[in-house]
Amino acid sequence: MNLETINVRKEEAVLFAELSAPPMNLLGPELVRDLVSLIQQAESDAALQVLVFKSADPDYFISHVDLTRIKEQREAAAKLVGEASLGLLFRHLSASRLVTIAQIEGRVRGAGSEFVLACDMRFAARQSAIFSQLEQAFGVIPGAGGAQHLARLMGRARALEVLLSAEDYDAELAERYGWINRALPADRLDDFVRSLAHRIARFPAAGHVTVKDRVNAIGLAPAEDFRRDSDLFVAGMAHPEAQAQIRAAMSRGFQTRNAEMDLARMLGNLTDNGSNT
Repeated sequence: MNLETINVRKEEAVLFAELSAPPMNLLGPELVRDLVSLIQQAESDAALQVLVFKSADPDYFISHVDLTRIKEQREAAAKLVGEASLGLLFRHLSASRLVTIAQIEGRVRGAGSEFVLACDMRFAARQSAIFSQLEQAFGVIPGAGGAQHLARLMGRARALEVLLSAEDYDAELAERYGWINRALPADRLDDFVRSLAHRIARFPAAGHVTVKDRVNAIGLAPAEDFRRDSDLFVAGMAHPEAQAQIRAAMSRGFQTRNAEMDLARMLGNLTDNGSNT
């Protein structure tokens, strides 16, 4: 695979995909394009059964969507799913015959959180993983499945807390809320995920497909719900209040590596002094 932003390594029936999109693993059109290519090629390889995603950047798994290039990202997603929607791209991954595992270190916010939620399993480093659905800081709904997944995983009250607060959640609380499968010590995470991936890959592939199909029938929202959230996100981003909040965030370093190390605090202070312009 010749990919610009993803490094791949194959071990028998397991493919390890390491995300590497400096300076902070923003989900831009290049990364979306490479994810589309990776999924297409992995699904076409009958020998592959498990796909593991991890990050080359210890501070950022996927920071969030690049808000300056939303149209391009959606167009890149359409190359796989036929519609300009990150939500439908991620839902395709959930419905794929491949078993997908997210091995999370660092920050995973917004569409980054929605990407790992689309994976079948999520395991995170206790010391470093940070989770957030930050969209309400701009007055919009998560557009790529966050509300659909979190309501099913956490229940109504906790999902509303996460979605309305735009707050950062550490790995231990994310585990308690059901956002992830487990929080593990960083020095155990790699071995645990690798061992689990190979164990799953040793079992018959047909069984994986059947199990995923039946679990998805209960736990995965219909495509129309993802489509609706995607449309609401795009409409919300065009609202003048959302645009004012984005300008305020950009003026304070949004989408820069250093400023986003403590993003929740910055987002919570966007309206200081009664102004968000």
